[in-house]
Amino acid sequence: MKIQPLEDRVLIKPMEEKEKKQGSIIIPETAKEKPQMGTIEAVGTDEELQKIVKAGDKVIYGKYSGTEIELNGINYLIIQKADLLGVLKD
Repeated sequence: MKIQPLEDRVLIKPMEEKEKKQGSIIIPETAKEKPQMGTIEAVGTDEELQKIVKAGDKVIYGKYSGTEIELNGINYLIIQKADLLGVLKD
């Protein structure tokens, strides 16, 4: 199953947060910071948005942005164009 975002939205796969171990302290998943970078998996139908980003681009987005969904066991975010803060360039 695939998802095609509509209008000015993008489908993002958040980057996996690298686990930090500090002694024997265990940090529960709910207390961990969510990543604010990810890879665009699909771009909506907005022509202006399609000129700015494309699938495969790595982006930075707002901390509390988007709607979380799970598809085929993988977590994704659907985010509006206004919540995209920047594109990471090499």
